[in-house]
Amino acid sequence: MRKLILIPALVALTTSPALAAEGPFFSLKNSDFVVLISFLIFVGILFYFKVPALVNGLLDKRAAMIKAELEEARALREQAQTLLASYERKQKEVQEQAERIIAQARDEATAVAAQAKEDLKKSIARRIASAEDQIASAEAAAIKEVRDRAVVIAIGAARDVIAKQMTAADAGKMIDDGIAIVDAKLH
Repeated sequence: MRKLILIPALVALTTSPALAAEGPFFSLKNSDFVVLISFLIFVGILFYFKVPALVNGLLDKRAAMIKAELEEARALREQAQTLLASYERKQKEVQEQAERIIAQARDEATAVAAQAKEDLKKSIARRIASAEDQIASAEAAAIKEVRDRAVVIAIGAARDVIAKQMTAADAGKMIDDGIAIVDAKLH
């Protein structure tokens, strides 16, 4: 720092405007000399009170503060990047979980639909079987009723035919034969 201050002072002494003044240079009447002496006294006072060291200390503190701020900014940036990566990873996990849930819901819906179709087919088959049983039962009942009716009609017609063709002697003989058959089967 001292070199930086001494060099301008030496340059100021050796410059041509200082030598261009009228009269002797080392006189109090020469304004350039007075300014040079004032400047040197001022620089001396600055060195006496250690102003360059104070300025250097302040600049060093400022540099250290800027360096600390840069380090803090780097650390904050790294934390932000870590946090961003964490959130991106969590977002991926949530997205994958949502896709799994949707796929599982689709599978369950497909299974439920298939089960519903199967249950519907079974229900329809039971109803068809029940209806066929009812139809067969009704058909059997109708056939039985028709046969019973036919038997009643046939018996009635046979009675009428027999009654018209049979005489009293034939009727008596048939009764005796019937009694004999019953007697033989019962004993």
